[in-house]
Amino acid sequence: MTAAEEGVRLQKVLANAGVASRRVSEQYIVEGRVRVNGQVVTELGSRIDPASDLVDVDGTAIQLDPTKRYVMLNKPTGVVSSMKDEHGRPDLRRFTTEWEERLYNVGRLDAETSGLLVLTNDGELAHVLAHPSFGVAKVYIAKVEGRVAPQTIARLTKGVDLEDGPIAADKARLLDASAGSSLVELTLHSGRNRIVRRMLAEVGHPVTELVRRQFGPLHLGTLPAGRARELTTVERGALLTVARQADAPSSPSADDEADS
Repeated sequence: MTAAEEGVRLQKVLANAGVASRRVSEQYIVEGRVRVNGQVVTELGSRIDPASDLVDVDGTAIQLDPTKRYVMLNKPTGVVSSMKDEHGRPDLRRFTTEWEERLYNVGRLDAETSGLLVLTNDGELAHVLAHPSFGVAKVYIAKVEGRVAPQTIARLTKGVDLEDGPIAADKARLLDASAGSSLVELTLHSGRNRIVRRMLAEVGHPVTELVRRQFGPLHLGTLPAGRARELTTVERGALLTVARQADAPSSPSADDEADS
């Protein structure tokens, strides 16, 4: 934290961040609900540097940098997870024209997989959330060929052997089944390439459709395919909290992640 005569009063920072009015923010401080750089602050005269200090309220991170943008996209099929595809295929640029900032995707979905992608200009957050060693949980719903048996669901959580090593789903459940196809929900934290498709093919049920419904604390909800929106204050806080709780990996960026 900065020296007492420098910086901005903490209650003003909270109010400017949209946490609450200045008066209510003062109550939060007095009640010990506010931390700065991990330390509880209860003095109303406390000043911080919004550019470098990390603030959370009730354990939820607060976004203090107004230049950072966080966007949720429901990526449609047929679009590659790149801001500029060198082969001229449809890419993500068409979904970012609403924002002046230069946005980048956090991780990837393969072209034939639809669903939740995060776009941001926060490079540090993107690095932490996309890196396989961090292992953010992702939830997929797959339509597959054939009727999936309960034993197959159990096998997915117990683990299957792939050419690049064994892998097990964190959770798996059968949503629907008929003679010709089934709907399976898989929760994974792996960042391995096309992992969902490869797992289901290995157990004898090739994927015909695949959508990512959840990424960490974010849920796709009713956002239509091909539409993007900014994260809400609550969603931003949840995402920043997850990122701050993780130690940023020191290994190279996970720009090659394609986990669907």
